[in-house]
Amino acid sequence: QLQLVESGGGLVRPGESLRLSCAASGTNLGNYAIAWFRQAPGEGREGVACVSRSAVYSNYADSVKGRFTISRDTAKNAVYLQMSGLKPEDTAVYYCAADPLTTSCSFEGMTHWGKGTLVTVSS
Repeated sequence: QLQLVESGGGLVRPGESLRLSCAASGTNLGNYAIAWFRQAPGEGREGVACVSRSAVYSNYADSVKGRFTISRDTAKNAVYLQMSGLKPEDTAVYYCAADPLTTSCSFEGMTHWGKGTLVTVSS
């Protein structure tokens, strides 16, 4: 059974960077498309970035394009979200999720979720 654990969140100032990690156990993460979502206080959940099983396809929300990069490391069975140029509006709990079916990537069809890591961007 796939289990996902996010890490790397924290408090940063506007303009700084963070790298979030999504570590998998229980099975090979390479069998899943992976997406990062976020949920800000009082807001709904938003898809941020996704990457296909093969890493050929990726997609980003308009709000993070050019600032966030999703990548995967098959050797470490992990997926990362490199976030730069962070803004206060990026403050949220960030979740990674897995989809076993799609050959590309999307923000739908997730069957496994982590518990999230909090990112706070504040001066």
